[in-house]
Amino acid sequence: AVVSTQSTGFDKNLTSTYVLRNLDVIQDKIFRDQVQFCLDNDDQFGPNIDLIKKSIGEEYELVLKDKLTFMNMPFKDENILREQGYDKTPDLLLTVPVAVGDDIINWIESKASFGDEYTHKQYLREQYWSYWNRFGPGLVIYWFGFVDELAGQTLDKGIIIRDHMPTNITTLL
Repeated sequence: AVVSTQSTGFDKNLTSTYVLRNLDVIQDKIFRDQVQFCLDNDDQFGPNIDLIKKSIGEEYELVLKDKLTFMNMPFKDENILREQGYDKTPDLLLTVPVAVGDDIINWIESKASFGDEYTHKQYLREQYWSYWNRFGPGLVIYWFGFVDELAGQTLDKGIIIRDHMPTNITTLL
């Protein structure tokens, strides 16, 4: 977001992100109220939407943990992995690898979203390949589905994509 420092009366060295999170630095009350109105009514990228997305994501991670617990599949979540010193972590690292059909997985990433090609490529670059390098093959669950083009795209490289927790699982121990 671009915020004009002339009309607001705040330090021009403040970043727009800082200003949008700390509206009290905007001295012009009318402008401050207009910015607040925009933030409150942004139904795509605003802070309220970010909170909703975060909440839904956490809810689906809990669903996944419950499914794994019910299936007697031990795992470490990202909090435990961070305590162990990992900086990039999947949502769940399986304590014991499992086979999904003929494919072995060591980790699961839960995405409470729809998987499209653009976003999936970003996730591959920013997350999934790091997990693959550290922990081996894994599973990504896009709970709200994904475009057909993703179905087998990374399978040969060790990343399975599904829209649900698979039931054809065999523990490898």
